[in-house]
Amino acid sequence: MKTYYFSDEISWIEARRGKITGSKLGGIISKRNIDKKKQGFYELIAERIGLPADGENPMDRGHRLEEEAIERFEKMTDKKVNCELVLWVKDDNESIALSPDGMIGETEAVEVKCLSSARHIEAYLTGEIPEEYRYQGLQYFVVNEKLEKLYFCFYDPRLKVKDFFIIEMNRSNLTDEINTLEIYQKDTLKEVEEIASKLMEF
Repeated sequence: MKTYYFSDEISWIEARRGKITGSKLGGIISKRNIDKKKQGFYELIAERIGLPADGENPMDRGHRLEEEAIERFEKMTDKKVNCELVLWVKDDNESIALSPDGMIGETEAVEVKCLSSARHIEAYLTGEIPEEYRYQGLQYFVVNEKLEKLYFCFYDPRLKVKDFFIIEMNRSNLTDEINTLEIYQKDTLKEVEEIASKLMEF
């Protein structure tokens, strides 16, 4: 065993980057499946190839970088994206809606995600949209029945490699999920309306 001594906390923090320490181990090992990668695994990779986290609020970073990400998408695909501030509303139910990040005609759209470096790398290596954003992607298709393809654009300029990539969602592969989500929302809204009406009676 080697022992290193530090005179300040900043040097100590920097020396821990990219290493499995006692406090990080629990975030790496999955008790149920040791082969399944947990978030800590991707954080280690991010520390090796990325810049230190800057403490910026992820939502603020997403808004700040959205225009850059759209420009990268347009350059990569030769597609022109309309980024007007709009709200899509479903034809047969105005309580089901979505605000697209970008539109390409009526049949294609763009959703931008500027995640933490670890989440960005996880999405790249797995080739999958993070679970917490999957319903958001499906909602594009629920609301816009003409939509055929959604481009999820992942952008993290802090990374030195693979700072931008695209994962596609296609209606043709998602029909059952889209239908199920639409029915669920309509049933939920009906229940909400019934409860609200009853409460208004008192």
